Amino acid sequence: MTAEEQIRKVTRGAVEVVSRPELEKKLKLGRPLRVKLGVDPTSPDLHLGHTLAFNRLRAFQDLGHTAVLIIGDFTARIGDPSGRDSTRPTLDKAAIESNARTYQEQAFKVLDPLKTELRYNSEWLEPFMRERLMDALKRCTVQQLMQREDFAARAKAGSPITLLEMLYPLLQGYDSVAIKADVELGGNDQLFNLLMGREMQKDAGQEPQVAITSPLLVGLDGVRKMSKSYGNSIGLNEPPREMFGKVMRVSDELMWMYYELLTDVDLDEAKALHPMEAKKSLAERLTARYHGIEAAREERGFFDRTFSQKELPTDLAPVEVEPTVGTWSQLLVKLGAVPSRKEAQRLIAQRAVKIDGAVIEADTAVASRPPQSLFTLQVGKHRFLRVKVKES
Repeated sequence: MTAEEQIRKVTRGAVEVVSRPELEKKLKLGRPLRVKLGVDPTSPDLHLGHTLAFNRLRAFQDLGHTAVLIIGDFTARIGDPSGRDSTRPTLDKAAIESNARTYQEQAFKVLDPLKTELRYNSEWLEPFMRERLMDALKRCTVQQLMQREDFAARAKAGSPITLLEMLYPLLQGYDSVAIKADVELGGNDQLFNLLMGREMQKDAGQEPQVAITSPLLVGLDGVRKMSKSYGNSIGLNEPPREMFGKVMRVSDELMWMYYELLTDVDLDEAKALHPMEAKKSLAERLTARYHGIEAAREERGFFDRTFSQKELPTDLAPVEVEPTVGTWSQLLVKLGAVPSRKEAQRLIAQRAVKIDGAVIEADTAVASRPPQSLFTLQVGKHRFLRVKVKES
């Protein structure tokens, strides 16, 4: 593979490459590059938006380079302020350690663990804070930090910015010094931090890393970046049926972004397919990556039977409920089909809840419309539950 082909492979869908000539030069060095990706374990779950950087890191691995995955167990205590309009809540050590374990499990669904150097940044940041922090602070100015768009916006709005948050770019930058990174990957909201790493490497007498950023993946709502807190995410640990169904909810326009950023499929080939076929192929590919080929094929067959042929699924394990469970919204919450009664009531108002194919028109008491002792409850387009009413 030529250098140009390698560059296309590792920069597919990238927003910034600082700089492309430097990347080409490094790829010609004739040695494996050390390619860095840092993740702060601030929550237990990863979603498809997180995998943009993992996919790029895997592309470097496939070319024979060393992936250095840094678990930010130290920086997670501060919380990355990138792209935020308020200070992040702090996490205790136990939560960080628990989240770090699940991050590794999910990251290795994409990365080759045998070609990954796994590091925790407390290894070097704890001594850095004791021994080198004062020197680093002399080399970084307040003016530099206030060039960050998020800090500038918060200052203008009168929102507080803690001194600890202002330290974050230095700490992430020092990660690059500690592991002697040749390349660092991140979201485009991380660009300032990646460039800080370049500056700190220069100060340390190292060749500066190349910074490659990816766009922020737009979530299922088609508007905001994918985030669990926005309710528009597709989690890596979600069941295969949930994952396949959520991908099928992606708009036709957004689907091409998902193809470019989440797969290595040639876009022209994908666009030559009928849009519905292209979307089912995308859902099958992503489900196969995180749950295996057999599970993906099963979910595609389920989707075709249920939605193309309009059949209700009959192979679901029944969930038992008491004869008196209050209203339909209360039943949905009890079954775990929705996170809250407010969400359940919204779906009912949108006529998105059905019992054995018939729409639930209002959030009335379940007893006012007694269901069969065994029935299928459909929530939205893609979620089905087989419900069994206990004998009274």
